[in-house]
Amino acid sequence: MKKKKILIPLIIFSTIFTTISVYTYQMLYSPNFLINSKDKFIIIDENTDFGSLVNQLEEDTIINDILSFSFLSKLMDYQQNIRIGAYKVRTNMNNYSMISMLRSGNQTPINLTFSYARKIEDLAEKISDKLKMSKDDLLSYINNNIDDFDNFNDKDIISIFLPDTYQIYWNVSPEGLVQKMYGEYKKFWNRERLKKLDLINLNQKEVSVLASIVASETRMIDEADRIAGVYLNRLKKNMLLQADPTLVFAADDFSIRRVLNKHKKIKSPYNTYINKGLPPGPIRLVSKEYIDAVLNYEEHNFIFFCAKDDFSGYHAFATNLSEHNRNARKFQRALDSRKIFK
Repeated sequence: MKKKKILIPLIIFSTIFTTISVYTYQMLYSPNFLINSKDKFIIIDENTDFGSLVNQLEEDTIINDILSFSFLSKLMDYQQNIRIGAYKVRTNMNNYSMISMLRSGNQTPINLTFSYARKIEDLAEKISDKLKMSKDDLLSYINNNIDDFDNFNDKDIISIFLPDTYQIYWNVSPEGLVQKMYGEYKKFWNRERLKKLDLINLNQKEVSVLASIVASETRMIDEADRIAGVYLNRLKKNMLLQADPTLVFAADDFSIRRVLNKHKKIKSPYNTYINKGLPPGPIRLVSKEYIDAVLNYEEHNFIFFCAKDDFSGYHAFATNLSEHNRNARKFQRALDSRKIFK
């Protein structure tokens, strides 16, 4: 009888202990963040409290068991110590790993990708849309600190942003972002590329300007070096560049599909039909590939080119005006046939 009295409490205690142990283990180490596809980021800003964080996890169907997550968060003193940032939630992550990451502020860099923008204002909007900073914050820093960047000005500062994918912390400061971009820009301009500048008689900023024109002329990278050669031939001959994309930029009307004579009369430093040399800054964000196309331009005798009338995206090149005019008339007729008049 005595043995029975002792055995029953032991069994009860053992059962309770086992249950608590199993639940504790599950609470700590069982997968609780069941993401079906790719790993996902959660964004925690300064307005996020624990309740809104849990709601966010629930609404995004990231979390499986809210109760265990909330209980362990309290035990680990996280609920009152929320830190802002972007955190990558891995598939099958457990509560302990998740809370440890959030509590430590151990963010995962996000992939910041940008490839196209016409002006620095457009670029700032695209970048800030993916980061904590606002467009105005980024532009304000750039405008107030341009003198720190090797004599760049408000017309050419966009050159330091080379299109690519960069790993950036979500809450990076405008200063941190721009300094990173400037560092990447200087890294791109390695010794080999700098040597090529002497061969084309341009500096780094001028190469970026010319590359922006070439990129606006053709989306076909395999003919970019030939078009770059045309413009370099014109510069050597002290000819007007007469680049149609500069007129579109000068007009500030990017819906223009057909450049007309009226556009050639626009009073603007970007009008290369009336101003010799390169315009004062890039007419778009320019990629590394187009910069390299200018640095590795094709040597030839062409001084004219015109879009082909088959609308393939490629161009017909000419060494003299009469040949160029024939090519231009073909393209103009093709535009007329498609009723593209402006």
